[in-house]
Amino acid sequence: MVYPFYPSKEHFCKPAQNKNDFIDCVNLDGWTVDFLAGRRQGFAEGFNSRMGVGPIETLGRYGNEVGLKEMMHATAIHFDNGYELNGFGWVTNCWELSLPFDPALLKDWLAAIRKRWPGVKLITQGEFGLLWRAHYKSNSFNYRFVERGSGIGGSDANNEISWFMNKDFRLALLKDWKKNTPEKVIDFTRYNVPAKEPAEMTRKWSLLGEINQKQSRPQDKPVPLDSLSAKGRSLIGRHYKYLIKSK
Repeated sequence: MVYPFYPSKEHFCKPAQNKNDFIDCVNLDGWTVDFLAGRRQGFAEGFNSRMGVGPIETLGRYGNEVGLKEMMHATAIHFDNGYELNGFGWVTNCWELSLPFDPALLKDWLAAIRKRWPGVKLITQGEFGLLWRAHYKSNSFNYRFVERGSGIGGSDANNEISWFMNKDFRLALLKDWKKNTPEKVIDFTRYNVPAKEPAEMTRKWSLLGEINQKQSRPQDKPVPLDSLSAKGRSLIGRHYKYLIKSK
């Protein structure tokens, strides 16, 4: 899923659907992850699904040079093509910055950002939340991202992932751009259906839809977009007509 959004009273991973369902609190991610790494399940196959701009998963795992390269790759997803698609760009990095890493390493990341994107501002997440809140009075957002892998860790260099998210659903498509294979759906989760938070003590708060990118269930195998249910395709077509082939 892609943050930020106003959460639903039903589930904090679900965007609010209307005024009666609305919680006036801007949900933000703790730190920006590489979308291709994020589709992994935890540490499956030796990868880290949280790799991105977080120091633990990048600098701690891959060292200064390669780690910084990955941090800049994850940043560029939002500040280059993401900015063009969405009209604004944002990258979050919060509590991990307080860990005992060499401050010079984080300074290198920030200096590289300033050099490549001189207009970027470093503000608190609270400030960003208020700016977003001033622009979006409701969940009228429509986020789109396209990423080709960095070749580091779980960010496969041959893969291209496209993410779409709005109030009604989230959708992720994956293809091998080097082999020019057809795109397949790896995640489709409708938000315009009832959701329920877990009642027991657990860390498993994920909101799983028809297909989930983590592939933790038998039903989560990638499928062609036109094999989704008619209701699902109709919903996608309402937002992105060009994705739905006419039959």
